[in-house]
Amino acid sequence: MWISNISAAGFRNLNISNQQLSSGVNILHGMNAQGKTSFLEAIYFCAFGRSLRAVSDKELIQFGQTAAHVRVDINRDGYTSLLDAHIEREGSKTKKGLALNHVPIKHMKDLFGRLLIVMFSPEDLRLIKAGPYERRRFMDMEICQLSPVYYSDLKEYYRALKQRNALLKILQKDKSQQDSLSIWDEQLANYGQRIMKLRSSFVKKINRIAKEVHSNITQGTENLTLAYEPSIVNIETYLTGLSKSHVRDIAQGTTTLGIHKDDVNFTINNISARFFGSQGQQRTAALSAKLAEIEIIKQSTNQTPILLLDDVLSELDGNRQQFLLEQIKNLQTLVTCTGLEDILLTMKDHKIMKMAEGRIK
Repeated sequence: MWISNISAAGFRNLNISNQQLSSGVNILHGMNAQGKTSFLEAIYFCAFGRSLRAVSDKELIQFGQTAAHVRVDINRDGYTSLLDAHIEREGSKTKKGLALNHVPIKHMKDLFGRLLIVMFSPEDLRLIKAGPYERRRFMDMEICQLSPVYYSDLKEYYRALKQRNALLKILQKDKSQQDSLSIWDEQLANYGQRIMKLRSSFVKKINRIAKEVHSNITQGTENLTLAYEPSIVNIETYLTGLSKSHVRDIAQGTTTLGIHKDDVNFTINNISARFFGSQGQQRTAALSAKLAEIEIIKQSTNQTPILLLDDVLSELDGNRQQFLLEQIKNLQTLVTCTGLEDILLTMKDHKIMKMAEGRIK
């Protein structure tokens, strides 16, 4: 899978018309704040229907414009399909729409998997050091690409969680509706159990691949392990755990157990990478996890994903740069940088594009 052409207008500061891309390495270079990251963000939006950085979609619309539009031509197994994303401002609100070959995509779950993306940014290098939310997001975004049903379950889970938390705040003042908690317990347990199963399976797969990658990077001196750490340890006792937490949840006004509290534990040589790993070890572990992500997509879909590298090379030393580029030489890559890195110019089939003021010069 690869993107052969992209157009973007009104999206952030972009003004790009029918820009052809190489199926190999595409290098976007230029000064800061010229639109390089926005270029990658536009592709990311087409894949996930949401921004990588913006809190709301209205932030994506260029100042002074009423709408943003992105179009990508996707080459998959010799066939080309057209994916459109449109965001329009309507007063204080915005609406968005996506279409595949001009047919509207009515449900977000039908979008996932159409454009397979792995995004790697400096923030991802802090995957290990950051809080649990980032590691849950890492799991969720990847599994959504591989299982559209997972997205639906996740959406319904958080809808039920919001309702349960609202009820808990009411119960702090009025206990008469406490029996209603069991209704939301059942919904959370139903969706939560399905989410747990897929998360557990995903972490087992990525652990197996990342372990090997990490060993190769460190020449066998370090053993990386990823372990899924669910908030409710036994999937069969999900509902029981929620029921037993009623008193505590009412006192705190929030749901204290569930998949929204899950985490992934990274250890190097049986020692926590988050708390005791050096910066270099943490970055290597994050790199291993992202490269494993690429391999999981290949194995699950028989497709090579598109890799987006946002100013990552400057964060890695020479050895890690070389290892990364060796691993990705057979898939389409879009990489941003402020200056042309010598190591990038050694890549075969590379295309160089200079960005300035949202345009390709």
